[in-house]
This record gives sequence, structure tokens and C-alpha cells, in this order.
Amino acid sequence: MGNISVSDDFKSFCNELRMSEDTVSNIQTRYHAITKRINQDFWNTDSDVIHSLYVGSYGRGTCIYTSDIDIIVELPWSEYSKYDDYSGNGQSYLLQVVKLSLRSTYSRSDISADGQVIDICFSDGVQFEVVPAFKYSDGSGYCYPDTNNGGSWKTMNPKLEIDSFNSLNKKTNNNLKRLCRMIRAWNSTNTVLMPGILIDTIAFRFLSSYEYADKSYSFYDWMSRDFFKYLYDNADQEYWLKPGSGERVYKKYSFKSDAKKAYELCLKALENYSNGYTYSWHENWRKIYGSKFPS
Repeated sequence: MGNISVSDDFKSFCNELRMSEDTVSNIQTRYHAITKRINQDFWNTDSDVIHSLYVGSYGRGTCIYTSDIDIIVELPWSEYSKYDDYSGNGQSYLLQVVKLSLRSTYSRSDISADGQVIDICFSDGVQFEVVPAFKYSDGSGYCYPDTNNGGSWKTMNPKLEIDSFNSLNKKTNNNLKRLCRMIRAWNSTNTVLMPGILIDTIAFRFLSSYEYADKSYSFYDWMSRDFFKYLYDNADQEYWLKPGSGERVYKKYSFKSDAKKAYELCLKALENYSNGYTYSWHENWRKIYGSKFPS
């Protein structure tokens, strides 16, 4: 028996999920170096701030300490015309050209190009996924290459998604981004295999209508319980719509049984709280969220 502080435990847990200051500093240094290289080779400028954008979980602010870093590097439209005119998979040639450009800055790192991205794997375990893209002049997003199935061009509007995320996060007292990180920890701990964009999209939909969406850390046990119940109840859904852009996000694997298990563990933890069972309280949350939750 003992005292349990929901607020203190969940606040500590959320803080533990964040990247360290050194990691963030290294990410920023690499981001600027990549940006500068692209600008030197494609735009004839030494700027390390223009023609690039953080996207993915890092751009949305929902990443945890294990996340990859996704960025867009913008190229001139003349490059699009050049590779669009290729008779066979100009998209693949474009990725290879950008890969060679980045290799001149990171000659000792493992760099590969496939699908839609150039991967740069650094010795500290951080991985950058760089997407070369062309910005539409009307502000509707970007066109980017996809080398699969003979090559094609795809479109995306990550800024619209990021703006929608930031808006709801502000309305929910920063709970949206914290919930996304918490669910990433559950996803990783229990090998659920949910893509990050799917986690973020479902969390967004959940908090958009949740009655306690703007409450403090002291409600995070209830928020966890209610989210996993929501996840279980909607697990048979085939796809969800991304915030902002409205693009479809499909599930790859069923997470219904994992959501049910997590929901039941939440109920046990809440029962532990009612009875003052400190050890069992922490152990049940650690089964859900992993070792970053206080012991």
C-alpha cells in the first residue's frame, strides 16, 4: 500500500520519452548540413535554412527517442522536367543523383536510395530519411518521386497536416502530442507494428471529440484507458483520414487484440489506484508503456 501520484508518474513518463538535448542538437546540425549541400548542388547558394522542411513524426512533434528523422529537400522544377522526360524510371535516377550529392557531405555514413527516400544511417543510431521534392507554386504541397512499379510522381501536403496537428495540440493543452508519444511507446514495447502516421491520425481523431481532451496529467490514466477502448472499438476500420490533407491512412496489421489487452491492463491499473497498490499500479503501466514509465 502507498501513495500514488497519477500526475507525477505520467509527467515523468512523458519527459522520459523525449529525445535528449544532445540528440536534438545533432539532428539540427545534420539537418542544416543536408540543407546546405542540396542548396549548393541544386540552387547555387550556401544557405542551410531554405528549401527544406522537417516532416513525419519529427515535423509533427510526435516523435520519441527512437524515431527516425524525415525531411523534405526542395529541388528546382527544372529538375522535375529533366527526370520526367526519361524514358524509363527517371524517379530512380533522380534519387541516385540526390544520393550522390549527400554522399559528398557524409562519405563515411551508410547511404541508400530506394522507393521514395534517401536513407542516411549515422553511427549514433539516428537515421535520416530524405525526400527530394518539388514545391507547387499554388501552395498545395509537393510532388515527389516514387521509384516503385516503374516509377511515378506522388503528391503530399505535410505542412497542412502539421498545421492541423499544432492547432489541435494547442486546444488540447499539449495533450495530443504527448498522447502520440505515449502510444508510440506502447507500440514499440508490445511490437504492435502500427506506423507512426496511423498512431498520430487515430490519436487526433480520438482527442477531437474526447471530453477530457484539455485536462492535466492527472487525467492521463483515464485518457489512456479511454484511448485504448476507442482503439479497440474502431480496430476493424480499414483506413483513417489524415488531419489537414484528408489522405487515407490504411492499417497494415490488426491491432485489435493488442488494444484490448492494453485496455484491460488500464482497468487493472485503475483498480490498483483505488486500492492504493503502488507496486501493481506501476507494473501494469510498465506492461503497457515499457520501462520508461516509473517503477
